[in-house]
Amino acid sequence: MRRFEGQTVLVTGATGGMGHSHVHAFHREGAAVVIAARDEAAAVTSAEQLGDRALAVRLDVTDEQQWTAAVAAAEERFGPISVLVANAGVQHPPTLLEDADRSLWDAVTAVNLTGTALGIRAVTPSMRRRGGGVVVTIASTMGHAGTAAFGPYVAAKWAVRGLTRTAALELGRDGIRVLSLTPGVVATPLITKPLADGVPAIAEVFDPEPFAVPRMGEPDEISRALLFLASPDAAFITGSELVIDGGLLLGPALRA
Repeated sequence: MRRFEGQTVLVTGATGGMGHSHVHAFHREGAAVVIAARDEAAAVTSAEQLGDRALAVRLDVTDEQQWTAAVAAAEERFGPISVLVANAGVQHPPTLLEDADRSLWDAVTAVNLTGTALGIRAVTPSMRRRGGGVVVTIASTMGHAGTAAFGPYVAAKWAVRGLTRTAALELGRDGIRVLSLTPGVVATPLITKPLADGVPAIAEVFDPEPFAVPRMGEPDEISRALLFLASPDAAFITGSELVIDGGLLLGPALRA
């Protein structure tokens, strides 16, 4: 039997690089997938490709009413939510803190932090009705160390880690596990495409050569770890963080 047979999995930011990979990974394992994204047309196309066990919903994760509607649509079609993958996130062009205006800060934290908190709040009653569930938040290696010129993103992702631990404490007795994945530099459009006109893509300036695994990660590598965390194989794990970064946070590796 496939690991997520009969379960309802909602993925936010589900039409982007990692979101698309996560949706397909859960679907292959038997889940009914809710493809939640701001780009409703792309979500619909993805759902049509996957068939009856897929539902597209428009979701701006900063909008409480859209969260309510997304959870209701998921329950109506497939039943209570088993897994939430809080994947939606935005990056910003390199900007020193002294040069960053308030609107940039607000936009980045609204999606990366507030959107994650709203998602946890929105799915909790559904998971309680089911008798439990799993929430996986997506942090970042930038949320483990300061990174010059990316202050808003760093702050938001660091806060996601604390939010994850707090939610794990609050929801554990409801049978809801809350965990966090920390990807390193993964080959998605967020990394391979410029963040703004005249700004090089992160992939153009990132050099993986000093690290233990000297390459960028691939989306499916993150998805495989996600499947483990959300599965019964990880039933005794909550409030934890899994770093998948090829050794980036460890620092330079010993040369052969």
